Amino acid sequence: MASTREIRTKIKSIQSTQKITKAMQMVAAAKMRKAQERTKASRPYAVRMAGILSHMARASVEYRHPFLIKRDPVRRVGVIVVATDKGLCGGLNTNVLRLLVNQMKEWQTSGIEVECCAIGTRALGFLQRMGANVVSHVVGLGDTPHLERLIGPVKVMLDAYVEARIDQLDVFYSRFINTMKQDPWQAQMLPLRDFYYDVAGEKIESKVSDMLWDYIYEPDARDVLDTVFVRYAEAMVYQFVAENMASEQSARMVAMKAASDNARNIIDELTLIANKTRQAAITREISEIVGGAAAV
Repeated sequence: MASTREIRTKIKSIQSTQKITKAMQMVAAAKMRKAQERTKASRPYAVRMAGILSHMARASVEYRHPFLIKRDPVRRVGVIVVATDKGLCGGLNTNVLRLLVNQMKEWQTSGIEVECCAIGTRALGFLQRMGANVVSHVVGLGDTPHLERLIGPVKVMLDAYVEARIDQLDVFYSRFINTMKQDPWQAQMLPLRDFYYDVAGEKIESKVSDMLWDYIYEPDARDVLDTVFVRYAEAMVYQFVAENMASEQSARMVAMKAASDNARNIIDELTLIANKTRQAAITREISEIVGGAAAV
């Protein structure tokens, strides 16, 4: 059995770790509130834009934007993987990357090639370790998504779709549901589908399935659609990263709270062991004194 001094040293070490995890929990909680507010503020814009563009996808116009053109069969797929720059956030990244690996295995079985864009240090490191074809990446985003840093690497994938180097563009990220729940999610970004998902992940079909209709474009359809679809790509990428950041801070807060609780439980157990060890030592000393007195 370890000595009392060794046990006390372990307790002090765990107490120091507990202070760190508590501090990280408080920092994550503060960042989580800001990230959640940012995500909830941008989500209605992204959902509404997806709804409008789903109407445009059904519209009958002379000009069809490349983002609306569905290519069949799909021979090459582009993937945008959104993960965190830092760890200590539970299984958040693991769940997303597991979903990505399973999907890539299905694509490879079907003979479909995959090109990847990594957003976040964890995504880039994982894709490099698995030998994936990474054509662009961005790391070190911090706690706030900046569109000017995101649109460059993503534009590589958008240009690849326009130039028909890829036939489909999917995004893998962590979808923020609430503080205790973050789901790994796969979203098809291109070609634009005629439905979108609400906050809870329910699929919302377009309401114009039985009729053909169109907008009035000014100055003309090409100029309007080219501008709108660029805004759509920017809004979607920003929303994906914002959702992932809110999920990251929520998962980190929960993970650090669990670590603090575990540290407290270990400290209680070690304190009990230390008390028992000390009591046994005192009892042994008393027994030795009594035995010596009896012998005299």
